[in-house]
Amino acid sequence: MPTASIARVLIDSPLPQLDRLFDYGIPPELRDSAVPGARVRVPLRSAGRVADGYLIEIVEAGKYTGVLSDLESVVSPLCVLTPEVWALARRAADRAAGSASDIIRLAIPNRQVRVEKAYLASETNPPFAVVDAPAIEHYGPGALEHAIANNERLAVDAVPGVHGSIGNWAITLAEAAASTLAGGRSAILAVPDYRDQHQLETALRAILPPERVVRLDAKQSNPDRYREFLRCLDAGVTQPLAIVGNRSVVYAPAANLGLIALWDDGDPLHSEPLSPYVHSRDAALLRQEQQGCALIFMGHSRSTEVERLVEIGWLRSVSPAPLVLPKVIPTAQQAGTDALAVQARIPSSAWRAAREALESGPVLVQVARPGYSPGLACADCHQLARCERCEGPLVQKSARATPACAWCGALAINWACDNCAGTKLRSVGVGATRTAEELGRAFPGVRVIVADGERPMLTIGTEPALVIATRGAEPVAESGYRAVLLLDGERMVARESLRVAEDCLRWWSNAAALAAGGASILLVGVGGALATALVTWRHADFVRAELDDRRRLRFPPAVRVATVTGTPEAVSRAVAASGVDRADVLGPVDIGAATVRSILRFDYAHGTDVAANLRAQLIQAATNRRRPPAAKGAPRAAPTLKLRLDDIEPFLDA
Repeated sequence: MPTASIARVLIDSPLPQLDRLFDYGIPPELRDSAVPGARVRVPLRSAGRVADGYLIEIVEAGKYTGVLSDLESVVSPLCVLTPEVWALARRAADRAAGSASDIIRLAIPNRQVRVEKAYLASETNPPFAVVDAPAIEHYGPGALEHAIANNERLAVDAVPGVHGSIGNWAITLAEAAASTLAGGRSAILAVPDYRDQHQLETALRAILPPERVVRLDAKQSNPDRYREFLRCLDAGVTQPLAIVGNRSVVYAPAANLGLIALWDDGDPLHSEPLSPYVHSRDAALLRQEQQGCALIFMGHSRSTEVERLVEIGWLRSVSPAPLVLPKVIPTAQQAGTDALAVQARIPSSAWRAAREALESGPVLVQVARPGYSPGLACADCHQLARCERCEGPLVQKSARATPACAWCGALAINWACDNCAGTKLRSVGVGATRTAEELGRAFPGVRVIVADGERPMLTIGTEPALVIATRGAEPVAESGYRAVLLLDGERMVARESLRVAEDCLRWWSNAAALAAGGASILLVGVGGALATALVTWRHADFVRAELDDRRRLRFPPAVRVATVTGTPEAVSRAVAASGVDRADVLGPVDIGAATVRSILRFDYAHGTDVAANLRAQLIQAATNRRRPPAAKGAPRAAPTLKLRLDDIEPFLDA
């Protein structure tokens, strides 16, 4: 008799020791529905206990020589885990010393039975309108089209400016996606947040038929997201799609993939906060190498990670031809400026530029912090005011609001300084609300708009208005802003962070790109190399210098890093087994609660070995935990070891 078929299943579990394929028998009644990629349920350990999983492959013989348990059931006949997504999840997890099931959980939405039944009952291949390939402007005739057709990897400098209420960058990416679809292949477009996604979707729907655009993001309802995900399963030669979304869209199913494009990869929203913390940039690089499609990293300012890939020849740098230079004016470097004007938060030149620009349209004012007073201090000794309950910083949301703790929300009604016993508070810094209040008094009769995380705004019209926005929350003005004021630059630069310089350049560049052609962009309070890079719009030169400094210091992204956290014994064993030279081990550092942290630095060539060694230690720590006494019924102890690769947080001073 022929050998019975064996199903190899990945169990959906966060436990690292279960991050492998398990063999199960396929009972006769499930032979037809048990297909690779389907959701299944399998018995785990003992009768009566079942676990969810995905059927990865069907083989005729397995490594296990004993009697196999059979599949419990096939939850759905749909192949929701496609071969390319499984291969990507496995490789990304191995690179990050994590579990593949954690990545698959991000890639595949929860099952919605009604949506799935409607999908199975519908026509599988509806007629699609023909897509014409538009010309991609600003980069030379056919330059980007040729690169996409030949599956090149590019670092593209975006063209600053807006067209209508859409940034030029969104139009370029939409044209690149349309060119890919016209060639019969799908495109995946990843952006940091909903503001960027709104612009990109608007640009896509202007040049593509609506049925060719698929949206996948976390803000969708569960049925809507699953419905759009099922549409992506059909993305093939006959019906290529433009799939747009946030960081997890990189894992969208698309068998015949022609393009992956990431906008503004330096934005921290591209970094996945869930284990195994794979950045969308790294996932895109792995998928491009796996499926051989074109890859575009686009931004007004380049990240050090992308610049490193350009320097080693993995990416080719592409700039607009001819270059478009915004009119940036650093007030700190203006000739004839006295000391008092330099120290002013809004110098006289910025006042004049704003007043003149308001005669013809809106003016953007970018500030560092939301709220009224981002910080409060004792009026007598100037010591920062802290909450008497939790030691958190005190803030004030409006001029008449009672100061409250930014952490626990407790009101500081009877606050007294623990240094001098003073009871009066003074503001430290100016937030968006207070800036709007002050500018409203300075420009009577002018509409004042505040845009921040609590008051989101995507677009505004052409009417004169003062738009006070925190960094990253700037709405797009139709036809562009008539002037842009970049305030609080010295406060942004003073933030202690490994990325502070490239972050500031990215924030200011994205705001400057919203200006109309020829409009003045005033950078207040910042000079030196940062201001020069913004004025000359030579971001790559500045980032290249930043990367050189990182190489000398052996800081990421010049090297890879791994953060190992846990008990002193577990961390010591993991560091010893990692294979990293002792000279590149920082720590251990006590972080409280009998927990320490060590940082390992290693070259990219050793990444596979280090990740495998650390993963083995993580599995050993998870399987060696003591069980609590059965009579007490207490849960297992917390994990004694945690890993995170390519994390720069230990290098930041929060």
